[in-house]
Amino acid sequence: MYAIIETGGKQYMVKEGDEIFIEKLDVEGEFSFDKVVMVGKDDGVTVGAPYVENATVKASLIKNGKGKKITVFTYKPKKSSKRKMGHRQPYSKVKIESINA
Repeated sequence: MYAIIETGGKQYMVKEGDEIFIEKLDVEGEFSFDKVVMVGKDDGVTVGAPYVENATVKASLIKNGKGKKITVFTYKPKKSSKRKMGHRQPYSKVKIESINA
């Protein structure tokens, strides 16, 4: 069984036992995703409009962290204007415990 969930403006295909990196969430311990777009089973697929009713995906937080640093460099040619910055995107590492459809 698998499900497609929506969180942080993105969609993720998950199965039980998967560990995924998603946009940072302010939660602790166990929680559930209510925005389930699709659930796939052995006997077929259930697609929501826009979300599947009474479907949840239970997950537990493993850790919060920051990604690798990227360099952002902007400049304006012939104007002697430049700016160099760095950015580290925060993330949450989550383990999928169960899919309830």
